Amino acid sequence: MNILFYLVPKSDVMYLYDDYSLRQALEKMEYHKYGSVPIINRAGGYVGTLTEGDILWEIRKEGNIDLRRAEDIPIRRLHRKRDNQPVNVNCNIEDLVMTSLNQNFVPVIDDNGIFIGIVTRKSIIEYCYNQYKKLV
Repeated sequence: MNILFYLVPKSDVMYLYDDYSLRQALEKMEYHKYGSVPIINRAGGYVGTLTEGDILWEIRKEGNIDLRRAEDIPIRRLHRKRDNQPVNVNCNIEDLVMTSLNQNFVPVIDDNGIFIGIVTRKSIIEYCYNQYKKLV
């Protein structure tokens, strides 16, 4: 099974550039209401995943932080607890399912490490359910 059938393309994914400020990240995440988002660099390479928890711990570490100061903190400087592990666009569906067990989305990269989109855990569960229904 080709995972491209389940891909949400980069053009439809909310992501952050690693040179964005903490304030920009907060505003984009608040607007889109996402708890975790992929981070890419300006060349398009997948860098990692920023979560609300990562932001919260950074604010706690920095102490009293206001939005003006948050403009001077690049998100590439933030400590991230765990990055969502990406899969290659050519991986098989079994690898995709295993990778999704601990992630709410799976970043997909091409052979050059360029971020091309995500596969949501919801679409993976739907795939597994449909496979199950075929067996029953």
